Amino acid sequence: MRIAVIAPGGMGAAVARRLQRNGAEVAVTLQGRSPASAARAAGLPLQESEAALVRWADAVLSILPPGDALALAERLAPVLAERPGQVLYADCNAISPTSAQAIAAAVPAARVVDIGIIGGPPGADGPGPKLYASGANAAALLGLRAHGIDYRVIEGGIGAASALKMGYAGITKGLTA
Repeated sequence: MRIAVIAPGGMGAAVARRLQRNGAEVAVTLQGRSPASAARAAGLPLQESEAALVRWADAVLSILPPGDALALAERLAPVLAERPGQVLYADCNAISPTSAQAIAAAVPAARVVDIGIIGGPPGADGPGPKLYASGANAAALLGLRAHGIDYRVIEGGIGAASALKMGYAGITKGLTA
């Protein structure tokens, strides 16, 4: 499975690197990214643009600032429509269940997975974060486990994993405060 990671920020680059170190075929793009992202992505295979990355991939992991998640899905929708039903689109952002459903609606040609990431970016060693996934296509990404990702499917449709992430974040941030 060819895995696209958009974008190589702190979490995205670390997840891409973990996948690569564990034998996955992974790529990122630096289109529209900062020099800091380019530094984090050093050594990762590159595609020239988001569109080229999606055309190359079997699965797309959207890992970027939550406020950019819907806009990314809308930008990629025409590219995903070129390969209806062939690409898994996993939104891995800290968004609300309603936003997860809006993203799924924005990419009707993709097989959508809702993922909530709990924990910090994975390092070279150690367990890394847990990726909780929901939706009808969540089991299609179980292969991520073979590449060093702690991937867990939970019951519920699109939005269930995002709700879990929101609840967890609310509790941990509340306890910290």
